[in-house]
Amino acid sequence: MADADSSARTGPTRGGTGVLDRLDPVVLHHIVNTLGWPDLRPLQRAAITPLMDGEDAVLLAPTAGGKTEAACFPLLSAMAEQKWTGTSVLYLCPLKALLNNLVGRIDTYAQWLGRRAALWHGDTKESQRQRIRADAPDVLLTTPESLEAMLIGVKTDHARLLGGVRAVVLDEVHAFAGDDRGWHLLAVLERLERVTGRSIQRVGLSATVGNPGQLLHWLQGAAADSRMGRVVAPGVSLPLTSDKAAPAQLSRPAGEVELDYVGSLDNAAKLIAALHRGEKRLVFCDSRRQVEELGAALRAREVTVFLSHASLSVDERTRSEQAFAEARDCVIVSTSTLELGIDVGDLDRVIQIDSPASVASFLQRIGRTGRRTGSVRNCLFLTTRPDTLLQAAGLLLLWARGWVEPVVAPPEPRHLVAQQLLAVTLQQHKLGDQLWDQQWNGLAPFDRSATPILRHLTDEGYLDSDGGMLFVGPEAERRFGKRHFIELTASFTAPPQFTVLSGRTEIGRTDPSVLTEERPGPRRLLLGGRSWQVTYIDWLRKRVFVEPADGGGVAKWMNGGIAGLSYALTRAMREVLLGTAPPVSLTRRAEECLAEQRESDAPDTVHPGGTLITRVGTDVRWWTWAGYRANATLSATLSSVSDPLQRPTDCWVRLREDVTPAAWRAARAGVGENLVLPDVDPRAVRGLKFSAALPERLAVATVAARLADFENARTVLGQTVRFEQGQ
Repeated sequence: MADADSSARTGPTRGGTGVLDRLDPVVLHHIVNTLGWPDLRPLQRAAITPLMDGEDAVLLAPTAGGKTEAACFPLLSAMAEQKWTGTSVLYLCPLKALLNNLVGRIDTYAQWLGRRAALWHGDTKESQRQRIRADAPDVLLTTPESLEAMLIGVKTDHARLLGGVRAVVLDEVHAFAGDDRGWHLLAVLERLERVTGRSIQRVGLSATVGNPGQLLHWLQGAAADSRMGRVVAPGVSLPLTSDKAAPAQLSRPAGEVELDYVGSLDNAAKLIAALHRGEKRLVFCDSRRQVEELGAALRAREVTVFLSHASLSVDERTRSEQAFAEARDCVIVSTSTLELGIDVGDLDRVIQIDSPASVASFLQRIGRTGRRTGSVRNCLFLTTRPDTLLQAAGLLLLWARGWVEPVVAPPEPRHLVAQQLLAVTLQQHKLGDQLWDQQWNGLAPFDRSATPILRHLTDEGYLDSDGGMLFVGPEAERRFGKRHFIELTASFTAPPQFTVLSGRTEIGRTDPSVLTEERPGPRRLLLGGRSWQVTYIDWLRKRVFVEPADGGGVAKWMNGGIAGLSYALTRAMREVLLGTAPPVSLTRRAEECLAEQRESDAPDTVHPGGTLITRVGTDVRWWTWAGYRANATLSATLSSVSDPLQRPTDCWVRLREDVTPAAWRAARAGVGENLVLPDVDPRAVRGLKFSAALPERLAVATVAARLADFENARTVLGQTVRFEQGQ
């Protein structure tokens, strides 16, 4: 468009396919004259027709690819065209910070049409919620947990507030679908459709998906086989076919990637302090402890540094993110909290300490750069150990091939079935003991297959039964009833942490083990990149009072999730050991370290024709390179030869020290197709939210199913095994 005003009426964007004619004229006017855009991006054009026709869709584009606008412009146009009233669009995000970041932008677009958007999540003040209840916005930005709280809360007339919902946008939909929040989300959407009395259009936004067709089918819920749906990617609009798993063909984004080996976190801090001065750098670490230690090391080198991770207080994180967005010559160090689309200003560079666990995560991170005209996406890997260098090289090998992990919902969410049965009973006040399954429109596993769970809830007093009706029972009140059942709306369990306070200012939260473990000298914490000396611990209220200290602080948090790398990534690491190099820039240090691993480690760990069993003294290892879940499955399946005391790793399974080639062959021959679920640590069952509301055998079976990887365990069992005898 050469002239914005004239082209808004007659320019080339309105010609050709005429697809832009479907947008509301006021929306189109503001795109050209307020935003100053000469045209829409391919994704935004491709999304107009399916979204305005009411189709479900998954919109795919790299980070900063305009997905929010691709969803909002057609839905706002449909809102005006079809005269939707009340709250007609919900915009759901996995993070409150992402909602905070988006609400102003979406409200601006809504106001073009005399509409408005509002925010409701766990940090929203009651006065603001009261305004929303009294005068419903047209677009409501919220989380699935807050949406369920509206359904079950006594203060909100959910039928009045939510009864007019026509469409739901799910930002970063892959972040939901890959864990239990996805099951929770689907169940809540089915209940919402019961409230509205109509099918609700579902639009997912994602930057990184390896199986978009399958993701769309998942998103459509109970009526997936009868609903219209479409995967929309830049320059591509693919109707969903009968092959639900068919992926869209997406090209990986170009980027300048360098892989370095620095040997320690302190060396990484030296390099970051010396390199790229005057630039704005975002450094990703994959643990809160690393964030804290690197932040302190950079601050000691007089680098302007800010920190962001989940155990810092909301105010502390917000201050860091705002200060970083406004500064220039500075560094922000973060866990994955800044991986999703939260705006932290115009970045020059992304630095990765060690390696993320997935290609999808890396794509999100490198996508934070290259947004400025004339700049390119870039990422510098600074690895601190040989094993993390190998992991980073394997990950970059997969990335270079354009491979991205499929997003798969965790299997057998029985604990969430129990949670939903309690939540829907609370929402309805009473529930027919023969009609309860209708609340989820037949969505499995919230259907009749949940009858044993319902029976257990009734037997144990979580539900009461009287006259053919179900009511919330005393055990549910006791376990989950505090603060109007707020515990019932969160689908995950957070490890217990102590709140850290300096005076009346909350710094964040720390793991209790830091307060109890034996250590010489005064007890000091590392939080917010600074050391603090503990002055008082309130054990009952879980509070720690601190004052600033010169150094010596310790950072530590327990990992609540199931650790382990995937089969694909571990196999790629094996390829690197066998000589394949990722097509990125490797520093001399990285090349030398990989060469040393290939020379010294590879002969004893990898075999190009299959897998390898090695013996060094009494230490017998089966080098499968199959990933944690497949190895856990193999260890349980071959229990007659595997070591019962040693947990599997990503790369190998420990075998009994007396195992012989004959015993190995006999154990393997006895398996056939009968693979066994992995053994379950009782601590993992306790970490499953609502596991107390399940029979113990079902809780254990749920965790075991999530640890298993039968497909890849079978692949490994079918490969040739070579026995090597060590000294």
